[in-house]
Amino acid sequence: MKILIVEDDETNRKLLERFLSPFGEIRHAHCGQSALERFKEAHQADSPFDLICLDIMMPELDGHTVLKAIRSYETEFGKEGAKVIMTTSLDDSSNVLGAFKSGCEAYVVKPIDRQTLIHEMQKLGLVAGEPALAERR
Repeated sequence: MKILIVEDDETNRKLLERFLSPFGEIRHAHCGQSALERFKEAHQADSPFDLICLDIMMPELDGHTVLKAIRSYETEFGKEGAKVIMTTSLDDSSNVLGAFKSGCEAYVVKPIDRQTLIHEMQKLGLVAGEPALAERR
């Protein structure tokens, strides 16, 4: 699985990478603009992301704007949609509803724990369960 982690906080980015690296190839973006560039490059290389973990509060472009741009690109070019899990500290109803209206499939509030993230991935059909212990190291 190819995964894009979009997170401006280095600690959160490393935590997500630790949780997700056993499941596939990880790429990072530290801001919304960088995320869109990586997303488009992956599609142009015919190697799109299967999962995008997207923060909301970031410099340049917020997560809502990035998600709308991703969904617009997918529609415009007839691309299959990546699964998007919003990973954010914002747990108010306007952000949650806004994220789902913009096209996310799941919404996880920080601090993120491994089990919650994996459970959301299971619900999206991305993983069957926990990777073997040897793969998690």
